[in-house]
Amino acid sequence: MVKFWKIFFASLLGCIVAFVVLSILGISILGSIASLSTQSEPTIPSSTILKIDFNSPIGEQSKESFDIDITSGSFNTNTSLSVLSFAKAIDAAANDPAIKFIYMTPESLNMGIAQAEEVRQALSRFRQSGKAIVSYSKQLGNGNYYVASVADKVILNASADVMIFGLSTQIYFVKDLLDKVGVDMQLIRHGKYKSAAEQYIQNDISEANREQNKVMLSTIWDSWCDEIAASRDFSAEEFNQWVDDLELVGAESALEKGLVDELWYQDQVDEYLCDLFDVDKVKDLKFTSIQDYAKAKVKINHRAKDKIAILYADGEIVMGKSDEGIAADTYVNMIRDIRQDSTIKAVLMRVNSPGGSAQAAEMIRRELTLLNKEKPVIVSYGGYAASGGYWISAGCDKIFSDKTTLTGSIGVFGLVPNVGKLAKKLGVNPVSISTNKHGDFGNGMRAFDDAETEFMQKQIEQVYTDFVFIVSEGRNLEPSYVDEIGQGRVWAGNDALANGLVDEIGSLVDALNYTEAMSGLSSYKLVEYPAVKSNLDKILSTLESAKVSLEAASDPLSVVEAAYSEFKNTTSIQVMSRLPYVLDIR
Repeated sequence: MVKFWKIFFASLLGCIVAFVVLSILGISILGSIASLSTQSEPTIPSSTILKIDFNSPIGEQSKESFDIDITSGSFNTNTSLSVLSFAKAIDAAANDPAIKFIYMTPESLNMGIAQAEEVRQALSRFRQSGKAIVSYSKQLGNGNYYVASVADKVILNASADVMIFGLSTQIYFVKDLLDKVGVDMQLIRHGKYKSAAEQYIQNDISEANREQNKVMLSTIWDSWCDEIAASRDFSAEEFNQWVDDLELVGAESALEKGLVDELWYQDQVDEYLCDLFDVDKVKDLKFTSIQDYAKAKVKINHRAKDKIAILYADGEIVMGKSDEGIAADTYVNMIRDIRQDSTIKAVLMRVNSPGGSAQAAEMIRRELTLLNKEKPVIVSYGGYAASGGYWISAGCDKIFSDKTTLTGSIGVFGLVPNVGKLAKKLGVNPVSISTNKHGDFGNGMRAFDDAETEFMQKQIEQVYTDFVFIVSEGRNLEPSYVDEIGQGRVWAGNDALANGLVDEIGSLVDALNYTEAMSGLSSYKLVEYPAVKSNLDKILSTLESAKVSLEAASDPLSVVEAAYSEFKNTTSIQVMSRLPYVLDIR
């Protein structure tokens, strides 16, 4: 009996503590939600400096994130800017008499290579307006110097390191490791350059893969060098020579070669800003962040009845429904809604995807074809529009690409891991019972036999043929030519323009201007698909997730079942049209 009461009072105490904690958390959340609805629009001073520190991410869509500190009850929100919002804000600032100049500190770029290109284009347009851009960096690397070099005044900290060595990427080959643990990756593919998953089936890079990566990186680097040289007083050839000969040793060498204009510390920069802004003291400098300025100046015309839709296809292409990535069922329904909305007169699709499921890509492409029969659909490519990302968009009216976009990769593969040896090492003995000879085909516990390998190859070849036909029809190219430039090869934007995979090198802003012209609208409301979730929606979603997690914790068997279900999905046969990896370029 004593033991019962100990357990009872311990449980009661636990319930009371949990109730108090949840009550405090609930009150904090409700208070924070209320504060969200009362946040006012930023006020822009009549005379100010537009400050860009690049600490917040610049991505495809503007997003708000939040975190809750249970101990203090505080609730913090963070806002990331979309490329379009950033560009529109910079363009507005160029014509705004309140903005005297831009001061930016590109220490590290929280964005991809294509986003960096579009950011630099927007800054270049601002500079052409006659207003100054001042850049101050405490170190120089490939990416941040690419952006910094657009400024009128490029300042470097006097004690800074210069780490400009050219672009590089690494691919890790893990076949030897997989052999040691007993996992055999079974890969079926079409395309000389379709290097997807080759890092799982061999321990070194193929010559074809080495060639395409070298060409891709060189095209991107050449584009950067040309833009840098155009902004500075040296040639691209000179710049490359300094990089190759490791002549950019430190801050003094950067000044000597003309990469930067001044070597200053922060107090000297502050003094220069005071002179430029015509004030005597640092405390009199007035800064407006790019986030606040975009919030105040980049407006949606809510009074307009007619609309232009921006459809963001950002992430991996997958089957099913999901708020993450490009889920086929979710996007098919979304595109259908756009098609059936008579107030939407034109569509701009922004693709930033390495590809994914070939079936999902075809479902989305089919729905886009139906949409395109009724409304113009213009495409803008971001960092990636490869494999499935190219599949879904090849048939649209016009394709704009950044110079550094990675696109093409017209190829297909299927990958099924065989973990049978690993299972035996772990003491697991799988037993399959089937009605037919190949009933357990693709279960991930055994190797393919010859007939199954041939079956998979036929599937891959058929999907590749379909892919070539889709590109041939969409781009008005001969199938033999598409096959020639296809074979899984990935092209950077400049090369994709040369071989006919895209129509024009241009930014998202350029694509939007073209879409506006195609729509014939002088006044319109810009609507985004998928709609950006508010913080309130995210909070409610988080609470719902917490509820599901608590329910799962109370039923451990459901966790095991979910894990096994995820394993089955991973080992099942899927025909994929996607990049082999996402490049991390330093």
